[in-house]
Amino acid sequence: MPSATYLLFREAIRERKQVTCTYRGLYREHCPHILGHKDGQETALTFQFGGRSSRGLPRAGEWRCLYLTEVHDARMRTGRWHTGSRHSQTQACVDVVDVDVNLP
Repeated sequence: MPSATYLLFREAIRERKQVTCTYRGLYREHCPHILGHKDGQETALTFQFGGRSSRGLPRAGEWRCLYLTEVHDARMRTGRWHTGSRHSQTQACVDVVDVDVNLP
């Protein structure tokens, strides 16, 4: 059974909505793009466009891989959809893809 956080991220992807949350103790703002599992863990590939990051956040935002067990206080909201440039490599964040914003 998927977690409540997983279900929220899935809905956000399907509706192209932003997700705000606390991840590893820091407030963050994301647009989730891919959701599924890696090594049996619920995982999401997101584009972080706001909030804080332990490594700093570039002005234009950055791709992030989130383990959903470490996501707290997740909330979906309406707002501009953010994305980054396409990677030159295939994403390695999610092994078993459930939802991809680019697929129907």
